[in-house]
Amino acid sequence: MSTVMYWDGGGWAWMAFIPLVWIALLGFIVWAVVRLTQHPTGRADAQGPGQPPRETPEEILDRRFASGEIDADTYTEAREHLAAHKPRSR
Repeated sequence: MSTVMYWDGGGWAWMAFIPLVWIALLGFIVWAVVRLTQHPTGRADAQGPGQPPRETPEEILDRRFASGEIDADTYTEAREHLAAHKPRSR
């Protein structure tokens, strides 16, 4: 008498489950490749790890005035120019 060494229960469930595992695995691989190849400066608001936050034009102007790079007249004129050309918020 021969003994069958198989487990004969639920074979159809495993056959339905395995394609889902492959789809999830392939999805993870695609996500990982996109994530690893994405350049951190691809968007205007993106900041790379370890980089200081971007300064606004007003902050740059304030810093330059505080360090003595520009005089008071230039500072005032640049501030007025920035205020006149500030983008509108939606």
